[in-house]
Amino acid sequence: MTQKFVPAPAFGEADLSNCEREQIHLAGSIQPHGALLLCSEPGLKIVLASENAAEFLGLAPAGEPHTLIGMALYKLAGDLAGRIRPQLRAPLRTQPLRLRCTAGRPLRGIDAMIHRPAGGGVLIELEPAGPTIDVVGPIEAALQTILGSVSLASLCDETARIFKALTGYDRVMVYKFDDEGHGQVFAEQREPGLEPYLANRYPASDIPQIARRLYERHRVRMLVDVGFKPVRLHPALSPISGAPLDMSLCALRSSSPIHVQYLQNMGVRATLVVSIMVGGQLWGLIACHHYAPFFVASEIRAACEFLVEAVATRIAAFESFVLAQAELAARRLEQRMVEALSREGNWKSALFDNPQSLLHPVRATGAALLFDNEVTVTGDVPGTQDIRAIGTWLDSRAAESGTEQAKLDQAKLDQAMTITASLTGEAEHFEAIKAAASGVLAVSLSSEPGTYLIWVRPEQVRTVTWGGDPTKPVTIGDTPADLSPRRSFAQWHQVMRLQCEPWTEADIAAARLIGAMVSDVVLQSRTVRMLIAQDQLERVRREVAVSTQPVIVADVNGDILLINRAFTAMVAGANHPLQSLTDLPGLFVDAQYVAERLQTLRTHRLSWRGEIAIRRDSGEALPLLIRADPILATADRVLGFVLIMTDMTEQKAASVARRRFQDGIIEQNRTVSGLIASKQDMTVQNLLKSVFENAQLAALEITDRVDPSRMPEMLESVRDSVRRTTVVLQNLFTQDPPGEEA
Repeated sequence: MTQKFVPAPAFGEADLSNCEREQIHLAGSIQPHGALLLCSEPGLKIVLASENAAEFLGLAPAGEPHTLIGMALYKLAGDLAGRIRPQLRAPLRTQPLRLRCTAGRPLRGIDAMIHRPAGGGVLIELEPAGPTIDVVGPIEAALQTILGSVSLASLCDETARIFKALTGYDRVMVYKFDDEGHGQVFAEQREPGLEPYLANRYPASDIPQIARRLYERHRVRMLVDVGFKPVRLHPALSPISGAPLDMSLCALRSSSPIHVQYLQNMGVRATLVVSIMVGGQLWGLIACHHYAPFFVASEIRAACEFLVEAVATRIAAFESFVLAQAELAARRLEQRMVEALSREGNWKSALFDNPQSLLHPVRATGAALLFDNEVTVTGDVPGTQDIRAIGTWLDSRAAESGTEQAKLDQAKLDQAMTITASLTGEAEHFEAIKAAASGVLAVSLSSEPGTYLIWVRPEQVRTVTWGGDPTKPVTIGDTPADLSPRRSFAQWHQVMRLQCEPWTEADIAAARLIGAMVSDVVLQSRTVRMLIAQDQLERVRREVAVSTQPVIVADVNGDILLINRAFTAMVAGANHPLQSLTDLPGLFVDAQYVAERLQTLRTHRLSWRGEIAIRRDSGEALPLLIRADPILATADRVLGFVLIMTDMTEQKAASVARRRFQDGIIEQNRTVSGLIASKQDMTVQNLLKSVFENAQLAALEITDRVDPSRMPEMLESVRDSVRRTTVVLQNLFTQDPPGEEA
């Protein structure tokens, strides 16, 4: 069936039914407190201007932008062109650069923000420059407070306090997004007499996805007066691209009429919104509201951008620490299981003898293991038949996910997991067990059906406070087509039933780690059974064969009994027959080392954990982590050996990312230090020291704690934050005072 194409509404033409697709980055107009110019390169000839630009510069009355069209920028009075031209060696495509300069008739101080829009040219935004504001002291004090925060809650409280003192807005909120896109006021500072918004939740529909993407690109956004009259651009299309001007990074860009109406319905007259980016994702916003028109100088906005990077880096460190605690608990449990398996041949005892070691990392109240048609439980759980019913439901979900091959392909990407805070919402018949299992977090331990490790939580009846009725995000006028944002933001209380406390990222990460660890032990345990009972050989052979990890099983003499498909695929093209463990070393880069360790494994029955590299048909070396263990029937009787290998490519990539991060930090330090005026050296160097120490601390937490597959992205996020900070520092401390020629 063909899908009907639905065009995106132009700016200002959207309503509540299609605002998700409104092209708000193509506004075609600006707020009236500044002016906009678009210049062609390399001559910097003005090809587009806002209708107030000539008046702003004192060259012509309002509404006559044609006065400037075709004029070379250097012909304007002042040093605007002279300050801009040296900066054009930089890309200027992701972050505007602020310059203090002079322009106009009569000559006056101007704050210019320059960047290169997607359609080409150099876009220049102009604002009147007020008196120079000393933000060094407040920034230094704020930075020390941010770095000294010991928890996420205290960090957000201090952030709201700092930003209110710095900006002067009536209300400042730290607004955090959840996994479903809903937002909650996590911290708040407000003027006495204002209604508190703290802990209020707002539906995801309040901030359309296209607006969220712009928040990710343009980190500081100011609306001076919601009652502004937009100033149009002339001509409407960029002469450079022939298309509407891309204003994604424009500070002056007009706000969507729908957003303006939303703010008016709240009684808000002016806003400043600062994006909090953590790990490359929009974590939340610092939202500042004022109840009268309000302008914030560019120095203050630059200080906000500087400080929010420190806040984001601190949040990344906190979240990495939480994940690290979960990982540590999982690794301790793994060690006990390995010891129990070697000592008793029974890994379940270590998993269930100390219930808190299984429950605490996931913050669950009960857990159950479905393995080999047996049910083992701990904590507060439903009855055995109810646990089996959950297992059957999990099997049905897996069957619905697609073919067996599709499931195998997905297994290569991630440990198969099922996460729900409302089991009844998934299947109504589970309401009977809500007292013990209203929410479920389950990990599939193998490709065989009915094999799961399950954590449960009871129903938690709680009241959620919304800023207005989330079921009525719009107001219907005289006709069904007359829609507007809701007018009531009075607190609306919703009682949440049949749900558990939501599973957090740390809970899920801990479950994934424990599940992967138990899955490995399950694989090893079934390998033991293969050697003990020939009638189970085919079942275990299938289990090992579909494992995404390369596995080799050998008997007590070292003769190879089984090589799975993952290992065969890994050594594809190798002309090297494998019949015994003694044939393996020739496949590896350090053949002698591998031969010695395998000999020790066979002779002394000593387990081997180490890093090796296998030769690929392409000539490259694939890094591997090898785990080789003797298979014990009793403490003194060995049945054979199992070798399990793990691809270390992600870990190696993480190592490269660490080196790249360090090199980038050093380069940024050297670059910005050379740009800062000598008269400010001590103060700025102290700021720099704090910034780089903050980044190094976050990097240490990330590299020590985060999953290797996410590490490069997280480190790049911190490195980008430092890069952005250096640009902000340049904006703050490398400006000539107003009236001086460059």
